[in-house]
Amino acid sequence: MSQLLSASTVEASGRPILVTGGSGQLATALAEAGGNRIRRVGRPEFDFDRSDSVEHTFHETAPALVVNAAAYTAVDAAETNEAAAYRANRHGPALLARLCQQAEVPLIHVSTDYVFDGLKGAPYVETDSTAPPGVYGASKLAGEVAVLASCERAVVVRTSWVYAATGKNFVRTMLAAARETNRLRVVADQKGCPTAAVDLAAAIWAIVELIEAQGWQQRFRGVFHAAGAGWTTWHGLASAVFDEAVRHGSAKPEVLAITTADWPTPARRPPDSRLDCGLLAATFGVALPGWRDGLARTIDAIFAAA
Repeated sequence: MSQLLSASTVEASGRPILVTGGSGQLATALAEAGGNRIRRVGRPEFDFDRSDSVEHTFHETAPALVVNAAAYTAVDAAETNEAAAYRANRHGPALLARLCQQAEVPLIHVSTDYVFDGLKGAPYVETDSTAPPGVYGASKLAGEVAVLASCERAVVVRTSWVYAATGKNFVRTMLAAARETNRLRVVADQKGCPTAAVDLAAAIWAIVELIEAQGWQQRFRGVFHAAGAGWTTWHGLASAVFDEAVRHGSAKPEVLAITTADWPTPARRPPDSRLDCGLLAATFGVALPGWRDGLARTIDAIFAAA
């Protein structure tokens, strides 16, 4: 059951914040960050494949603000399921944006670093040209465009390499793989900014609080980058995962550095999708912690729950 609260049980301090994404790692972290203000919804009661469910949930909730964390995130599968990717990443968010526009409430829409081709050679700023290398990134970019075109009070938050203590993500995959073998091969020529879901959720909630405290301002509208501070490669992230796991008594496997060409996938990944998050700090006063700090806390949470 993905719904936490009905609109009628929300705290008297304010109308509910509608968070989409069901049991996904970001939606879960947002629910924890926002407490009783949050109404978290997901399939089957809220499904971008069924527009009636989106409209019913929105009107029933009568939210003060919406955070859209629902998405089709299977990067490789999107190459052969283009229609499904666009339904979840473009068409559904466009409908949600129109509903927010009609109700005059803000929409925070979560997007991805994969809207870039990764060829810039430096961290991307929000005004850099987009050129998605695959269907996933293209569908997410189409969602950004649709949201901004349909809703005047729209905040698009691009993030990258998100992981959490629960769910399916790179960090948990590495830990599981290390239980099966003491020798792993991990791509070392793709750069990015790992982002702990709890840190991203805290940043989004800070944006929500600022909007509510100051009222909607035109400077809040647009695209903003929000990712863990600093950067690494997938190989660097894997190595750091095992460094942190050693603190909990785990044996450290050998992590071999390989190239993208050594690990072919259906979808091409951007080789360097680092994000510059300066605009987020300048506009909202929000900066995410360093990625290593977020990783250490996440590993602690994983082992605490084991």
